[in-house]
Amino acid sequence: MKGILKLLFYLLFFLILLVFPFVLLIRGAVFMHETYQWISWAALLASAGFTTLLLMVYFTFIYGRFTGVLGKKGWFKRRFWISMLVVLLFAGQGIFYLSVDNMKDSALKKEYTQLHPILRLGIGTLVMLDRDMIITDASRVPEDYTKMGLPRKNTSLHYRQKDGFAYAVDMRTNGRSEFRNKLVQTYFNMMGFNTLRHGGTGDHLHISLHNHKYPNAI
Repeated sequence: MKGILKLLFYLLFFLILLVFPFVLLIRGAVFMHETYQWISWAALLASAGFTTLLLMVYFTFIYGRFTGVLGKKGWFKRRFWISMLVVLLFAGQGIFYLSVDNMKDSALKKEYTQLHPILRLGIGTLVMLDRDMIITDASRVPEDYTKMGLPRKNTSLHYRQKDGFAYAVDMRTNGRSEFRNKLVQTYFNMMGFNTLRHGGTGDHLHISLHNHKYPNAI
């Protein structure tokens, strides 16, 4: 029994170490945006820089663990560039690509590119774990609320803001287990996003990124 608990502890510790760089990448960008009001790409680049350094530490530790030495100066540079490449590829995949299979319809593809890149990174990372996730709505204009039979909103984070990005997205909850929906909501909350489960035009999960101009808007 003691051996099993020890094994489970090491597996959990390994899992935490494995996911922590990617948590840092997303949560760090959200923190820079929300706390220091950095523009989207500056927040992402800063977070990517910290994540790159963390991965370089990982690679150095693993190398030292197996060889007993940390390596020469040139090897540190090589680890840095490898770490940066991993981070950029991961972030680029999450920000710039989402399959139409994860959208309610193909028309959402254009709306998705109008979402804030930090929000896109959070969604793109989730898709790697939840392949069946479906986005039902992204950016809107005031007329869309009228078409849906809802009152128009003066301030909605679904609208494109001054920086050109929408700050909110809706995800499907129907046809999915409540446990799964709760896990998705917990994920976004942990990453620093705001979440709201509501009806409107149907049960869905509303996820948004804090907007400094409209701090109370959702």
